[in-house]
This record gives sequence, C-alpha cells and structure tokens, in this order.
Amino acid sequence: MRTLAVIGLTGLPRIQPGDDLAALLVETIEANKVGLKSGDVVVVCQKVVSKAEGRVVELATVTPSSFAVHIARDTAKDARLVEVVLRQTTRIVRMAGGHLICETGPGWVCANAGIDESNGVAPGTVTLLPEDADASAEQLRAALAKASGTAVGVIVSDTFGRPWRDGQVDVALGVAGVGALLDCRGRSDMTGRDLQHTILAVADQLAAAAGLLMEKDSGTAAVLVRGFEWRATAGSGRDLIRPAATDLFR
Repeated sequence: MRTLAVIGLTGLPRIQPGDDLAALLVETIEANKVGLKSGDVVVVCQKVVSKAEGRVVELATVTPSSFAVHIARDTAKDARLVEVVLRQTTRIVRMAGGHLICETGPGWVCANAGIDESNGVAPGTVTLLPEDADASAEQLRAALAKASGTAVGVIVSDTFGRPWRDGQVDVALGVAGVGALLDCRGRSDMTGRDLQHTILAVADQLAAAAGLLMEKDSGTAAVLVRGFEWRATAGSGRDLIRPAATDLFR
C-alpha cells in the first residue's frame, strides 16, 4: 500500500525581515518531533520566505505614477499598491472587473504580480514575491540537508488563481532538490498504450497538497510531505512556466 503523509509544522514564529528562516525551520521541525527522513519534501509558504529576505514595502513610502493613478481608478485599488504592482510587472496580461493580471520578471502570471496585503509584517505594508524563488529554495534545502544529514527537497509555494477554473491552488514558485516535472512520455498505461504527452507537474501537486494545511489564519507556514518517491535532481520552478512558443493563449 502506498501512502503519502502531509504534516503541518506548527510553531514557526512570525517572520520578520532579516530572520534566519533556515535555522527557524530546523528548530520548528525538531519541536514538532517529526525529524527529517531521506526523501522528505518541505513546502514553505512564499510569504515567510519573502519576509525573511526583506521583500516588503511600506505603502506610505510609495509615490504613485500618473499611470498607476489611472489604473487605480479603473480597478478601485489603492494607487500606491498599483504602483508597487507595476514595478514588479513586465507585462499587463489582463485588466478588467477590478482585476489586474500581470506577468512578473521570472515569468509568473498572477493577480497583482503576486503582491500580497494579508498577514504583512506591519499595517500598511505589502509583501512581494521572492526575487529568485529557486535560489531561496536551494538555500533552505542546503541548510535542512546539512542539519539532518539526509537528502531532502524544498518547494517555495504560493496561492494562484487558475484560468478556466474557480478557486485558488498552491503552486510551486521555487524548487530545489526535487524535480518540478515528471516526464512520463515513453511509458505505458495500464493497457500497454504508449504515453506521448503526459508530463506531470509534481512540484505543483506537492504544493497543492501542502496548501490544504496552510490556511490564511492557521499560522502554518511550512509543511512536510513524506512518502512521495522522487530522485534527487536540479529542479527549478521556472521549469513549470510554459514557453511562449508553445503557449496557445499568449
């Protein structure tokens, strides 16, 4: 029988800019008495990664441009927030009905360029996405592997909406140690038919499983996933971004 355990790591303190997130994660795992085993994957909420890395902005320090003021009127948003969004945006994908869907520097397409107003470090602050989520994941992976002496994977996750489907799902932004994609092409299904197109977004699937325990009001910012079989590889969150050449909707 194959089983998958998804374990919420409780007790991680409220993260502030400059905190040593890796050390705090090690302490939290020890306090939860679950240890780290070879093959474990630790999924960490993007927000605590961003906070630790100082990716926060006080809206009081932001002077909105005329373009930001124009968009703010059309979307009923704070012009200062829109200005921060624009600074993180390489392309406005869609702007309608109060929604501002943007493409960010790394290539993620998401609402408000991933800028988040909830659970900030202080009132009037917003949190940005990590500048390099893969590098963030690798730093945490190296620290956890050193502390445990085992091969572990790390995923930095965030909650994204999805085209054509209601609701939000946690997805992988940064990936380290574990592959982001599982290419099943060349294998056979149960009837012996060759698989020609099946590539599984396993990092997103692991992030989504962890997201079930990461409710906004739960205070659970890290989750350990145990029992998923993977091979150590140099995975990357950017592997999950569909290239423009094969994007039929761009």
